[in-house]
Amino acid sequence: MTDFAAIDFETANNERSSVCAVSVVIVRGGEIVNTFYSLIQPEPNYYSYWCSRVHDLCCNDTDDAPIFPDVWKQIEPLIQGLPLVAHNSRFDEGCLKAVFRTYQIDYPDYIFLDTLRASRRKLRYLPNHQLHTVAAALGYDLKNHHHALADAEACAWIAREIM
Repeated sequence: MTDFAAIDFETANNERSSVCAVSVVIVRGGEIVNTFYSLIQPEPNYYSYWCSRVHDLCCNDTDDAPIFPDVWKQIEPLIQGLPLVAHNSRFDEGCLKAVFRTYQIDYPDYIFLDTLRASRRKLRYLPNHQLHTVAAALGYDLKNHHHALADAEACAWIAREIM
């Protein structure tokens, strides 16, 4: 696979619509040609202890951030015509659908592909198929795990290697 957009969301709480950060890594011809990262004011706008513990974001980080529709207007032209790739795409696709519903935006039925499922098929020997484990097995040094941009870059690397 040579043309795709790797995407990663972080959420503020257990609601899938509470996206508080997003990143997209655009790959064309097998090369990263563009990256995008933005904080987002989550909806609902509160942070659970566990989510903040994972990604280290809190209200102070996103109180002045744009709302999702304003961020998506910047992302939409970047991903046009590309399949979206995520590690555990059920989560990221679920977030995207939920936030589209929350803001009453028509969802355009994006095509999602999953590096988690691909890694389970192709790298059966791994002890687990978490993003950092798969990335390391493929020679990628994932630093700053659970930062949306770092995770999307790792996902793009994995997709280029095994999909």
